[in-house]
Amino acid sequence: MHEQAGYTIASFVSGFIASPAGPVPQVAAILSWSDHWGTIGARIGIQRDQYTITPGLYCVGRPDGNSPVFVTANYKLTFDALRRELGGVDVWILVVDTRGINVWCAAGKGTFSTEEIAYQVQRAKLMDVVNHRELILPQYGAPGVSALKLKNACGFKGTFGPIRARDIKRFLESGQAADEAMRSATFKLKERAVLIPLELFLLLKPLILTLAGLMLLSGFGPDIYSLDRALHRGGTIGLVTIAGVLAGTVLVPLLLPWIPGRQFWFKGLLFGIPVGIFTILRFLPFVGWTAVTGMFLWAMSISSYLAMNFTGSTPYTSLSGVKIEMRKGLAIQLITALLGLSCWLAGPFFL
Repeated sequence: MHEQAGYTIASFVSGFIASPAGPVPQVAAILSWSDHWGTIGARIGIQRDQYTITPGLYCVGRPDGNSPVFVTANYKLTFDALRRELGGVDVWILVVDTRGINVWCAAGKGTFSTEEIAYQVQRAKLMDVVNHRELILPQYGAPGVSALKLKNACGFKGTFGPIRARDIKRFLESGQAADEAMRSATFKLKERAVLIPLELFLLLKPLILTLAGLMLLSGFGPDIYSLDRALHRGGTIGLVTIAGVLAGTVLVPLLLPWIPGRQFWFKGLLFGIPVGIFTILRFLPFVGWTAVTGMFLWAMSISSYLAMNFTGSTPYTSLSGVKIEMRKGLAIQLITALLGLSCWLAGPFFL
Protein backbone atom coordinates (compact mmCIF):
# COMPACT_ATOMS: atom_id res chain seq x y z
CA MET A 1 0.00 0.00 0.00
CA HIS A 2 3.02 2.30 0.46
CA GLU A 3 4.58 1.68 -2.93
CA GLN A 4 3.90 4.39 -5.49
CA ALA A 5 4.12 4.51 -9.27
CA GLY A 6 7.71 5.09 -10.32
CA TYR A 7 9.10 4.16 -6.89
CA THR A 8 10.24 0.85 -5.46
CA ILE A 9 10.39 -0.03 -1.77
CA ALA A 10 13.96 -0.88 -0.78
CA SER A 11 14.68 -4.55 -0.14
CA PHE A 12 15.75 -3.89 3.46
CA VAL A 13 12.32 -2.39 4.32
CA SER A 14 10.21 -5.11 5.96
CA GLY A 15 7.10 -3.00 6.52
CA PHE A 16 5.79 0.29 7.86
CA ILE A 17 4.59 1.45 11.26
CA ALA A 18 2.20 4.30 11.95
CA SER A 19 3.47 7.45 13.61
CA PRO A 20 2.04 10.92 14.30
CA ALA A 21 4.09 12.12 11.31
CA GLY A 22 2.84 9.38 8.99
CA PRO A 23 4.04 5.87 8.09
CA VAL A 24 7.72 5.15 8.86
CA PRO A 25 9.68 2.42 7.02
CA GLN A 26 10.56 -0.50 9.29
CA VAL A 27 13.95 -2.00 8.38
CA ALA A 28 15.26 -5.50 9.01
CA ALA A 29 18.11 -5.97 11.46
CA ILE A 30 19.32 -9.06 9.58
CA LEU A 31 21.20 -8.36 6.37
CA SER A 32 20.05 -10.19 3.25
CA TRP A 33 22.23 -11.71 0.53
CA SER A 34 21.70 -8.60 -1.59
CA ASP A 35 22.98 -6.50 1.33
CA HIS A 36 26.08 -8.69 1.65
CA TRP A 37 26.75 -8.52 -2.09
CA GLY A 38 26.36 -4.76 -1.91
CA THR A 39 28.87 -4.65 0.91
CA ILE A 40 31.38 -6.63 -1.14
CA GLY A 41 30.83 -4.31 -4.08
CA ALA A 42 31.35 -1.23 -1.92
CA ARG A 43 34.50 -2.71 -0.37
CA ILE A 44 36.10 -3.26 -3.75
CA GLY A 45 34.86 0.01 -5.19
CA ILE A 46 32.05 -1.15 -7.51
CA GLN A 47 29.34 1.54 -7.56
CA ARG A 48 30.90 3.00 -4.43
CA ASP A 49 29.57 6.49 -5.22
CA GLN A 50 26.01 5.25 -5.74
CA TYR A 51 25.73 3.04 -2.64
CA THR A 52 23.21 5.25 -0.85
CA ILE A 53 19.77 5.19 0.72
CA THR A 54 17.12 7.88 0.83
CA PRO A 55 17.53 10.28 3.78
CA GLY A 56 14.70 10.39 6.30
CA LEU A 57 13.25 8.57 9.29
CA TYR A 58 13.38 4.76 9.61
CA CYS A 59 12.86 2.39 12.51
CA VAL A 60 13.88 -1.02 13.82
CA GLY A 61 11.35 -3.04 15.80
CA ARG A 62 8.27 -1.16 17.00
CA PRO A 63 9.50 2.05 18.63
CA ASP A 64 7.18 4.50 20.38
CA GLY A 65 7.42 8.09 21.57
CA ASN A 66 9.95 7.22 24.25
CA SER A 67 12.31 5.19 22.04
CA PRO A 68 15.81 6.52 21.31
CA VAL A 69 16.71 8.16 18.00
CA PHE A 70 20.01 7.26 16.33
CA VAL A 71 21.46 9.50 13.64
CA THR A 72 23.57 8.11 10.79
CA ALA A 73 24.73 8.79 7.23
CA ASN A 74 22.98 7.77 4.03
CA TYR A 75 25.99 5.71 2.90
CA LYS A 76 24.36 2.26 2.89
CA LEU A 77 27.45 0.51 4.28
CA THR A 78 27.23 2.76 7.35
CA PHE A 79 23.45 2.32 7.59
CA ASP A 80 23.79 -1.48 7.38
CA ALA A 81 26.50 -1.52 10.05
CA LEU A 82 24.10 0.26 12.39
CA ARG A 83 20.88 -1.68 11.75
CA ARG A 84 22.46 -5.14 11.95
CA GLU A 85 23.39 -4.39 15.58
CA LEU A 86 19.85 -3.35 16.55
CA GLY A 87 18.08 -6.70 16.50
CA GLY A 88 15.71 -7.04 19.46
CA VAL A 89 15.56 -3.32 20.27
CA ASP A 90 13.02 -0.68 19.30
CA VAL A 91 14.66 2.48 17.95
CA TRP A 92 14.25 5.24 15.42
CA ILE A 93 16.98 5.88 12.85
CA LEU A 94 17.32 9.34 11.36
CA VAL A 95 19.34 9.18 8.14
CA VAL A 96 20.92 12.45 7.00
CA ASP A 97 22.09 13.26 3.49
CA THR A 98 25.89 12.99 3.45
CA ARG A 99 26.03 12.51 -0.36
CA GLY A 100 26.78 8.82 0.15
CA ILE A 101 29.85 9.43 2.35
CA ASN A 102 30.53 7.67 5.66
CA VAL A 103 30.09 9.59 8.90
CA TRP A 104 33.78 10.28 9.62
CA CYS A 105 34.64 11.56 6.16
CA ALA A 106 31.33 13.43 5.85
CA ALA A 107 31.98 15.24 9.14
CA GLY A 108 35.33 16.39 7.79
CA LYS A 109 33.78 17.46 4.48
CA GLY A 110 30.89 19.29 6.16
CA THR A 111 28.02 17.10 4.93
CA PHE A 112 27.42 15.40 8.28
CA SER A 113 26.74 18.72 9.92
CA THR A 114 24.64 20.54 12.48
CA GLU A 115 22.58 22.15 9.73
CA GLU A 116 21.89 18.90 7.87
CA ILE A 117 20.81 17.07 11.03
CA ALA A 118 18.52 19.94 12.03
CA TYR A 119 17.03 19.97 8.54
CA GLN A 120 16.27 16.21 8.62
CA VAL A 121 14.76 16.52 12.13
CA GLN A 122 12.33 19.13 10.85
CA ARG A 123 11.69 17.33 7.56
CA ALA A 124 10.83 14.08 9.39
CA LYS A 125 8.61 15.98 11.89
CA LEU A 126 10.54 14.25 14.66
CA MET A 127 9.03 16.53 17.32
CA ASP A 128 5.67 14.91 16.58
CA VAL A 129 7.09 11.37 16.63
CA VAL A 130 8.98 11.28 19.97
CA ASN A 131 8.29 12.77 23.39
CA HIS A 132 11.93 13.40 24.31
CA ARG A 133 14.34 15.84 22.69
CA GLU A 134 17.55 13.85 22.35
CA LEU A 135 19.49 12.49 19.39
CA ILE A 136 22.19 9.84 19.71
CA LEU A 137 24.97 10.85 17.34
CA PRO A 138 27.86 8.74 16.03
CA GLN A 139 31.06 9.76 17.79
CA TYR A 140 32.96 9.92 14.50
CA GLY A 141 30.58 12.72 13.49
CA ALA A 142 31.76 15.01 16.29
CA PRO A 143 34.02 17.20 14.07
CA GLY A 144 30.99 18.30 12.06
CA VAL A 145 28.40 18.86 14.80
CA SER A 146 27.97 21.61 17.42
CA ALA A 147 25.68 20.38 20.20
CA LEU A 148 24.71 23.94 21.22
CA LYS A 149 23.89 25.03 17.67
CA LEU A 150 21.97 21.79 17.08
CA LYS A 151 19.66 22.40 20.03
CA ASN A 152 19.09 26.00 19.00
CA ALA A 153 18.36 24.92 15.43
CA CYS A 154 15.90 22.10 16.02
CA GLY A 155 15.24 21.78 19.77
CA PHE A 156 17.06 18.43 20.10
CA LYS A 157 20.24 17.96 22.07
CA GLY A 158 22.94 15.66 20.81
CA THR A 159 24.47 12.82 22.81
CA PHE A 160 27.42 10.99 21.32
CA GLY A 161 27.14 7.22 21.34
CA PRO A 162 29.89 4.59 21.16
CA ILE A 163 32.42 4.50 18.32
CA ARG A 164 31.52 0.95 17.25
CA ALA A 165 27.98 -0.10 16.36
CA ARG A 166 28.45 -3.43 18.15
CA ASP A 167 28.54 -1.55 21.49
CA ILE A 168 25.16 0.12 20.98
CA LYS A 169 23.10 -2.41 22.95
CA ARG A 170 25.51 -2.21 25.88
CA PHE A 171 25.35 1.59 25.60
CA LEU A 172 21.55 1.51 25.86
CA GLU A 173 21.56 -1.03 28.70
CA SER A 174 23.93 1.18 30.71
CA GLY A 175 21.58 4.15 30.51
CA GLN A 176 23.33 5.67 27.49
CA ALA A 177 26.66 5.83 29.29
CA ALA A 178 29.80 5.03 27.28
CA ASP A 179 32.89 3.71 29.05
CA GLU A 180 36.47 4.27 27.92
CA ALA A 181 36.47 1.18 25.68
CA MET A 182 33.40 2.48 23.82
CA ARG A 183 35.11 5.82 23.24
CA SER A 184 38.47 4.45 22.06
CA ALA A 185 39.20 4.20 18.33
CA THR A 186 41.24 1.25 17.11
CA PHE A 187 42.99 0.43 13.84
CA LYS A 188 43.71 -3.28 14.18
CA LEU A 189 44.92 -5.65 11.47
CA LYS A 190 41.41 -6.55 10.28
CA GLU A 191 40.38 -2.90 10.17
CA ARG A 192 43.47 -2.04 8.13
CA ALA A 193 43.14 -5.01 5.78
CA VAL A 194 39.53 -4.22 4.87
CA LEU A 195 40.68 -0.97 3.23
CA ILE A 196 43.11 -2.68 0.84
CA PRO A 197 40.66 -4.10 -1.80
CA LEU A 198 39.05 -0.69 -2.34
CA GLU A 199 42.43 1.01 -2.75
CA LEU A 200 43.56 -1.60 -5.28
CA PHE A 201 40.32 -1.44 -7.26
CA LEU A 202 40.36 2.36 -7.45
CA LEU A 203 43.95 2.17 -8.71
CA LEU A 204 43.19 -0.26 -11.52
CA LYS A 205 42.33 2.26 -14.24
CA PRO A 206 45.03 4.86 -13.44
CA LEU A 207 47.58 2.04 -13.08
CA ILE A 208 46.79 0.68 -16.55
CA LEU A 209 47.09 4.17 -18.04
CA THR A 210 50.36 4.78 -16.17
CA LEU A 211 51.87 1.49 -17.35
CA ALA A 212 50.86 2.25 -20.93
CA GLY A 213 52.44 5.71 -20.70
CA LEU A 214 55.65 4.34 -19.20
CA MET A 215 55.93 1.73 -21.92
CA LEU A 216 55.45 4.38 -24.59
CA LEU A 217 58.13 6.67 -23.10
CA SER A 218 60.55 3.79 -22.55
CA GLY A 219 61.12 3.43 -26.29
CA PHE A 220 63.13 6.65 -26.62
CA GLY A 221 66.91 6.36 -26.90
CA PRO A 222 69.98 7.38 -28.92
CA ASP A 223 68.35 6.10 -32.12
CA ILE A 224 65.25 8.21 -31.38
CA TYR A 225 62.72 5.38 -30.88
CA SER A 226 62.66 1.59 -30.73
CA LEU A 227 59.55 -0.54 -30.29
CA ASP A 228 61.67 -3.40 -28.95
CA ARG A 229 63.19 -1.09 -26.34
CA ALA A 230 59.71 0.18 -25.43
CA LEU A 231 58.51 -3.36 -24.75
CA HIS A 232 61.56 -4.48 -22.77
CA ARG A 233 62.24 -1.30 -20.78
CA GLY A 234 58.49 -0.67 -20.38
CA GLY A 235 58.05 -4.12 -18.92
CA THR A 236 60.92 -3.53 -16.51
CA ILE A 237 59.65 -0.24 -15.08
CA GLY A 238 56.12 -1.64 -15.15
CA LEU A 239 57.19 -4.44 -12.81
CA VAL A 240 58.84 -1.92 -10.49
CA THR A 241 55.71 0.25 -10.61
CA ILE A 242 53.48 -2.65 -9.57
CA ALA A 243 55.90 -3.51 -6.75
CA GLY A 244 55.70 0.11 -5.55
CA VAL A 245 51.90 -0.04 -5.67
CA LEU A 246 51.80 -3.22 -3.59
CA ALA A 247 54.27 -1.76 -1.09
CA GLY A 248 52.14 1.34 -0.55
CA THR A 249 48.66 -0.20 -0.61
CA VAL A 250 49.21 -3.64 0.93
CA LEU A 251 52.38 -3.84 3.01
CA VAL A 252 52.17 -0.40 4.63
CA PRO A 253 48.65 -0.84 6.09
CA LEU A 254 49.29 -4.44 7.13
CA LEU A 255 52.59 -3.66 8.88
CA LEU A 256 51.67 -0.12 9.94
CA PRO A 257 52.35 -0.34 13.71
CA TRP A 258 55.87 -1.66 13.16
CA ILE A 259 57.02 0.85 10.52
CA PRO A 260 59.10 3.71 11.98
CA GLY A 261 57.77 7.25 11.78
CA ARG A 262 54.36 8.82 12.29
CA GLN A 263 53.50 10.38 8.96
CA PHE A 264 52.25 8.04 6.26
CA TRP A 265 54.21 9.53 3.38
CA PHE A 266 57.39 8.72 5.31
CA LYS A 267 56.24 5.18 6.11
CA GLY A 268 55.52 4.62 2.41
CA LEU A 269 58.87 6.11 1.45
CA LEU A 270 60.62 3.63 3.74
CA PHE A 271 58.77 0.72 2.16
CA GLY A 272 59.84 1.90 -1.26
CA ILE A 273 63.45 1.22 -0.27
CA PRO A 274 63.17 -2.61 -0.35
CA VAL A 275 61.59 -2.30 -3.80
CA GLY A 276 64.54 -0.15 -4.84
CA ILE A 277 67.04 -2.66 -3.49
CA PHE A 278 65.29 -5.43 -5.40
CA THR A 279 65.49 -3.25 -8.50
CA ILE A 280 69.26 -2.78 -8.13
CA LEU A 281 69.91 -6.47 -7.58
CA ARG A 282 67.66 -7.60 -10.41
CA PHE A 283 68.12 -5.02 -13.17
CA LEU A 284 71.46 -3.22 -12.70
CA PRO A 285 73.40 -5.47 -15.13
CA PHE A 286 70.80 -4.84 -17.86
CA VAL A 287 69.90 -1.13 -17.63
CA GLY A 288 72.81 0.56 -15.83
CA TRP A 289 73.08 2.83 -12.81
CA THR A 290 71.21 5.82 -14.24
CA ALA A 291 68.08 3.84 -15.07
CA VAL A 292 68.24 1.82 -11.85
CA THR A 293 68.46 5.04 -9.82
CA GLY A 294 65.41 6.29 -11.69
CA MET A 295 63.42 3.16 -10.91
CA PHE A 296 64.52 3.32 -7.26
CA LEU A 297 63.21 6.90 -6.89
CA TRP A 298 60.06 6.14 -8.90
CA ALA A 299 59.15 3.16 -6.68
CA MET A 300 59.71 5.21 -3.53
CA SER A 301 57.47 8.04 -4.76
CA ILE A 302 54.66 5.61 -5.67
CA SER A 303 54.82 3.74 -2.38
CA SER A 304 54.91 7.01 -0.43
CA TYR A 305 51.97 8.55 -2.31
CA LEU A 306 49.72 5.51 -2.00
CA ALA A 307 50.55 4.97 1.68
CA MET A 308 49.49 8.56 2.33
CA ASN A 309 45.97 7.68 1.15
CA PHE A 310 45.46 5.84 4.44
CA THR A 311 46.20 8.83 6.66
CA GLY A 312 42.57 10.02 6.63
CA SER A 313 41.28 6.53 7.47
CA THR A 314 43.08 6.17 10.79
CA PRO A 315 42.94 7.52 14.34
CA TYR A 316 46.62 8.46 13.99
CA THR A 317 46.12 11.96 12.61
CA SER A 318 43.64 14.81 12.95
CA LEU A 319 42.13 16.74 10.03
CA SER A 320 44.72 19.49 10.45
CA GLY A 321 47.45 16.85 10.73
CA VAL A 322 46.36 15.29 7.46
CA LYS A 323 46.58 18.66 5.70
CA ILE A 324 50.06 19.33 7.08
CA GLU A 325 51.25 15.86 6.11
CA MET A 326 49.89 16.16 2.60
CA ARG A 327 51.57 19.49 1.96
CA LYS A 328 54.94 18.10 2.97
CA GLY A 329 54.49 14.64 1.49
CA LEU A 330 53.19 15.73 -1.91
CA ALA A 331 56.14 18.04 -2.46
CA ILE A 332 58.64 15.28 -1.70
CA GLN A 333 56.73 12.74 -3.78
CA LEU A 334 56.52 15.06 -6.79
CA ILE A 335 60.24 15.85 -6.72
CA THR A 336 61.16 12.18 -6.24
CA ALA A 337 58.87 11.05 -9.07
CA LEU A 338 60.18 13.67 -11.52
CA LEU A 339 63.81 12.84 -10.72
CA GLY A 340 63.05 9.14 -11.05
CA LEU A 341 61.37 9.50 -14.44
CA SER A 342 64.15 11.80 -15.67
CA CYS A 343 66.82 9.26 -14.73
CA TRP A 344 64.82 6.43 -16.29
CA LEU A 345 64.38 8.28 -19.58
CA ALA A 346 68.05 9.26 -19.61
CA GLY A 347 69.16 5.68 -18.95
CA PRO A 348 69.61 4.56 -22.60
CA PHE A 349 71.92 7.50 -23.26
CA PHE A 350 74.37 6.45 -20.51
CA LEU A 351 74.77 2.77 -21.22
